[in-house]
Amino acid sequence: MPIRPERRRQKPAHRRRRPPFGGRRAGVGPRARRRRDRTGDGVTIGVRSLTEYGAADLNLGITEKLAGYLATLDYDDLSDDAAHECRRGILDWLGCALAGSAHETIDTLTGVLAKISPAGNSTVIGRKMKLGLLEAAIANGQMGHVLDYDDTHLGGGGVHTSGPLMASLLPLAEARGIDGKTFIAAYAAGFEAATRTGMGMPAHHDGGWHLTGTIGTVGAGAACARLLGLDGEQMVHAFGIAATQSGGMQQNRGTMCKSLHPGKAASNGLLAGMLAEGGFDSSGEILEGKKGFCRIFSTVTDEDAILSGLGDSFAITDNGYKPYACGVVLHPVLDTTIHLGKESGIAPDDVATLEITAHPKAVSITGVQNPQSGLKSKFSITHASAVSYIDGTAGRGQFSTDRALAPEVVALREKVTVQTDENLRLDQAIGTVTAKDGKTATHTTEHATGMIDNPMSDDQIVAKFLDNAAPAVGEETAAEIKEMVWELEKADNLVKLMKSLG
Repeated sequence: MPIRPERRRQKPAHRRRRPPFGGRRAGVGPRARRRRDRTGDGVTIGVRSLTEYGAADLNLGITEKLAGYLATLDYDDLSDDAAHECRRGILDWLGCALAGSAHETIDTLTGVLAKISPAGNSTVIGRKMKLGLLEAAIANGQMGHVLDYDDTHLGGGGVHTSGPLMASLLPLAEARGIDGKTFIAAYAAGFEAATRTGMGMPAHHDGGWHLTGTIGTVGAGAACARLLGLDGEQMVHAFGIAATQSGGMQQNRGTMCKSLHPGKAASNGLLAGMLAEGGFDSSGEILEGKKGFCRIFSTVTDEDAILSGLGDSFAITDNGYKPYACGVVLHPVLDTTIHLGKESGIAPDDVATLEITAHPKAVSITGVQNPQSGLKSKFSITHASAVSYIDGTAGRGQFSTDRALAPEVVALREKVTVQTDENLRLDQAIGTVTAKDGKTATHTTEHATGMIDNPMSDDQIVAKFLDNAAPAVGEETAAEIKEMVWELEKADNLVKLMKSLG
């Protein structure tokens, strides 16, 4: 699936009016009545209907049906492709987290979290320390995203889905002795929850929200609920408890806060699952309600998309992986400039101009002109173009503060010009380099590496993982982790894996 601009499909002008449930206002007073309904897969659940907010006029039952399906999703329900893609996603994210564990941002974060939770039993990846459940989820979630190297699912609007899911599931699975098949099923359930929620709110990103923090929280809540074996009604409440904690703003791009978003999403989702397990409740229409998640967070809604094809396919099979450690919208540009740097025959010192043409959204997201830090450089199209042209790659090192300030990189990015073309797809880019002697070379990237139309192979995923993991745990342990993940469904628990990660 190519990267495409978000769909804008208006909701139908008329929806069938449904009568309120019960003789009293549902959820009001000690005798509030409950409606009982059956989800599409036959799971009977009961939830409170907030008809006093006008929910009875809406397309009800969406949260219930999605929750009922996810509550019963087992490993054996997954297609072979979906199960394999889960293993790829898990391996890729673990590598990103291990590499991110050494980032200076994590020093600051874990120092504070250790004061909040000085005595915990949950593994903090790559740090040889333990924290409480919620604090470990925050730390692991931040380190998995701090390099901006983690996966991106574009079907839900562009969510770094694995971060909130993995960071919430790992400490919970470690504490509860969960087996590998259940872990994979929970991961897949969280993917469905996050992606389908995102499909129901196509204007969410336009409102300035960072989807990994918002939608990721819902996904983490559903994943943890599935890991805990909650029933359909409890899953509904996990959705509601998670959704009401959602947050994350795009204004924080290029700062420590951006990578905090998946950490908080993971922690809040984990809390949602455990609260639902303990009997905490929420609205039963948190996704579709008049004052629910989709309408509050998006000016355009498409609730029908949330359930479309449910059970026929799995969102994880359309996941995208990053060969480059920066915002995914830069990847077609990087494919282009790396090619030009290697094949044009024009040395960096001989470049007169480097002209980039990309989709308007890609340019709007990556408009930092003169980044002074590694975090800022990940959202600079001029830096990405220049450093990749010079270095011939765009890994962790190319988006460090040292490279952002390197004189040769600064000199070349001053020669980069950028223009937009709304006829391009988001996974397309065009580059033209002109030498001082007038020689030119042009290259067009049709589909960015790592996306569904140009996917990374298993060998590429493994190579990326080993490159990320080895500096943190050593080559031997990194290879052992890889083998454990490839056979995760055979594991009785995650004890050995967590020990290796710590």
